[in-house]
Amino acid sequence: MIIHKLDNVEVNLENGHKYALSDIKNGENIIKYGNPIGHAVADIKKGEHIHSHNLKTNLSSNLEYTYAPDYTPITKVNSDQTFMGYVRENGDVGIRNEIWIINTVGCVNKIAKKLAEITGARHFEHPFGCSQLGDDQTKTQLILKGLVNHPNAAGVLVLGLGCENNNIPVFKEVLGEWNDSRVKFMNTQDFDDDIAEGVRLINELKEYAATFERQPIPISKLKIGLKCGGSDGFSGITANPLVGSFSDSLISKGGSCVMTEVPEMFGAEHLLMKRCPTKELFQKTVLLINNFKDYFTRHNQVIYENPSPGNKAGGITTLEEKSLGCIQKGGLSEIVDVLDYGDTVCKNGLNLLNGPGNDIVAITNLTAAGVHIILFTTGRGTPIGAPVPTVKIATNNGIATRKKNWIDFDASPLLSGTTMDDLTKQLTDYIIEVASGKETRNEENDYREISIFKDGIVL
Repeated sequence: MIIHKLDNVEVNLENGHKYALSDIKNGENIIKYGNPIGHAVADIKKGEHIHSHNLKTNLSSNLEYTYAPDYTPITKVNSDQTFMGYVRENGDVGIRNEIWIINTVGCVNKIAKKLAEITGARHFEHPFGCSQLGDDQTKTQLILKGLVNHPNAAGVLVLGLGCENNNIPVFKEVLGEWNDSRVKFMNTQDFDDDIAEGVRLINELKEYAATFERQPIPISKLKIGLKCGGSDGFSGITANPLVGSFSDSLISKGGSCVMTEVPEMFGAEHLLMKRCPTKELFQKTVLLINNFKDYFTRHNQVIYENPSPGNKAGGITTLEEKSLGCIQKGGLSEIVDVLDYGDTVCKNGLNLLNGPGNDIVAITNLTAAGVHIILFTTGRGTPIGAPVPTVKIATNNGIATRKKNWIDFDASPLLSGTTMDDLTKQLTDYIIEVASGKETRNEENDYREISIFKDGIVL
C-alpha cells in the first residue's frame, strides 16, 4: 500500500513493515505520509525491507520555526445528535454518575481500596502527595484537582492522612471552590474508626448522586481525549486516521478533542504549527515542543529515544514515522488552544495538551483535563484504562480478534473496502452509546488507573 504520492516506500498489509518503491541512495531521505521519516544509512534496492538496520532518524535538538499557517477551516454544521448524560448543578455535563475517592496522598491507598470495596465507589491509587516540593508537588495537586472536578463523578470523597505535604487544608487552596454536597473531605488520622466515617460520607454522596437523571444532551458538549499506545505499522493507516475523521466530525458539530503525547509530535510538529490560526497559538505550540525537548536534554537524554521495542516489531522505525502517524488522531482541524499539564479544556475544537506519551500518565492527564471518553488506538493491544471510559480501537483485525476482552472497536475494515465515512459513522454511533451508558471493555473489566508526571526530588 502506498500512503502518499510523494512516498518512496510502500507498506506491506500483512506485517505493517516498509519496503522500497525504488532504489534509494545512502543518505537519501525515506518518505512516508508525504514527509521524511529519517534517512538511509546504506544503499537500498527496490523492494528491500526498510527498518532499523538501514534507516535512522533525522531528529536533533530544538529547531527554529516560521509562522506560515496553511489549513482549511473545518466547516461548522448544525447537528441534532444527542447522547443521554447528566447535567451538574454548575452546568457541567457528565456521562457517568459515579462516586470517586481521590487521595491527597499515597499513604491512604489501601483505606481507599477498602472503602471502594464496601461501598462500590471508585478509587485510583497513586504514590504521591508527600515528600514533594515546588513544581513537582504542584503537578500532583493540579491532576488531583482535575479529577475532583471531573463531571463523570457525581460525588467525590477527598481522602487524606493528615500529616502529608499535600494535606487537605493545603489542597483546598488549590481546589478553590467546591460544592459541599458533591465533595466531602476526610483526614483518616482524625477518626478512631476511619472506615465507618468513610462509609458514612460516601453514603451521603450516593444520596446526592441519586438526584441526577440522564437527559438528552447535544453532542457538542462531548469532550474526547485522543491517545495511542502499543502502535504498529497500521496505526497511521487505519485507527489513527479514523479517530482523526471522527475528531473533525465532532468538532464540526461544536465538540472538543484533546491530543497530548508531546514527544510523539517530534518530527511532525511542523504540520500542527501550520494549523495555528494565530501567531500566539503558533508560539505556544513552539514552546510546547521545544520545552519538552529541553526536558529530555536536561536529563541528558536524546530526544529521539522512541519508538518502543513493540513499536519496532510492528513496523515503526523512527520517531518521525511514529509521530506522523500519531498526529493523525487530530484530523485536520485548526488548533484552538494549547494547554499546560494540569489545565482543563475550556475551548471547543482541537486542543493540544502538554504531557508525555507514557500511557498511564497520558490517560490520567487527559482525564484531569476534563475529557468524558478517551479514544485509545492500539496495534499491539493493551488492557489499560483511565478513570473515564477508554475506547480501545484496534489498528488490525488480528489484535481485534485475539483480544476481544480488550478491544472495543476494529478499524481494520478500512483495509478491506469499508469507506472512511461509513466507519466514522459507525464509530460515532458507538461513542454516543458509550456516552449514554454503554460500558467499555476497561469498565467491564474494572481496569482503571492513574499515574502522575514526576519531575523533581523526593525528601
